[in-house]
Amino acid sequence: MHEMALCEGIIGIVEEEARKRSFAKVNVVCLEIGALSHVAPEAMKFCFEAVAAQTVARGARLEIVETPGTAWCMACSRSVEIKQRYEPCPCCGGYQLQVTGGEEMRVRELEVD
Repeated sequence: MHEMALCEGIIGIVEEEARKRSFAKVNVVCLEIGALSHVAPEAMKFCFEAVAAQTVARGARLEIVETPGTAWCMACSRSVEIKQRYEPCPCCGGYQLQVTGGEEMRVRELEVD
């Protein structure tokens, strides 16, 4: 379960920001997770609670914003939305797609005290 390691990284980011900006408690952590990132949102919620237990994020709510996968179709020269890799272009049915978005995961915002 790589989500545990991802949550540890997120807590590292949160704690670094707490030191830089002098806040003592985090109420909400908002993550942006791309549809093609291979990250399971439900597993992230479960792992986050365990990893945050003894940190400034203890008791914080994890909000997840899921972003779509996007690709450029070389056959029809369009930007298209895709749900997973290696699926055909929804416009022309071609398979010459270059992924352009949806692979990322980032801390979008923090709500702090």
